[in-house]
Amino acid sequence: MKNKYIAITAFISMTMLSCVSDGAKKVTETVNEVTTEVVETVKEETEVVEELVATADYSAGEEVYGKTCKACHQATGKGIPSAFPPLANSDYLLEDKNRAIKIVLEGLTGEVIVNGNTFNSIMTPQAISDQEVVDVMNYVLNSWGNAGGEVTLEDVAAQK
Repeated sequence: MKNKYIAITAFISMTMLSCVSDGAKKVTETVNEVTTEVVETVKEETEVVEELVATADYSAGEEVYGKTCKACHQATGKGIPSAFPPLANSDYLLEDKNRAIKIVLEGLTGEVIVNGNTFNSIMTPQAISDQEVVDVMNYVLNSWGNAGGEVTLEDVAAQK
């Protein structure tokens, strides 16, 4: 009789372990399916954002740049050595968006160090609308290999 109870207990234990194992397996499968769905959704959303960034229209800013900035900072954004600093890959520009906005609005006089080079020239305040400041800043921040970023009308208003 003792062996019969041992056999029944072993059978029940094996059955319970099998059920727990099947349940754990189902939970694992469900978690894997959900994880796969989340990963796919994140990939899709990332692709959409990257496409929006890649196709952002900065033509209005490019037009403002052509009229107000290009003569000094050049079409390439590289500036003129010893005279006008570069905007392309400019540590000074990219370090402080608000300072850059303020320079467009108020101009700049005096010495600045950009990418390790000293410049001491004058930039006059630009006679452009707030929207044009937004447009040209967004163009400059997203051109010539610059890291990107966005300027809003609220950002411009805050610097006035």
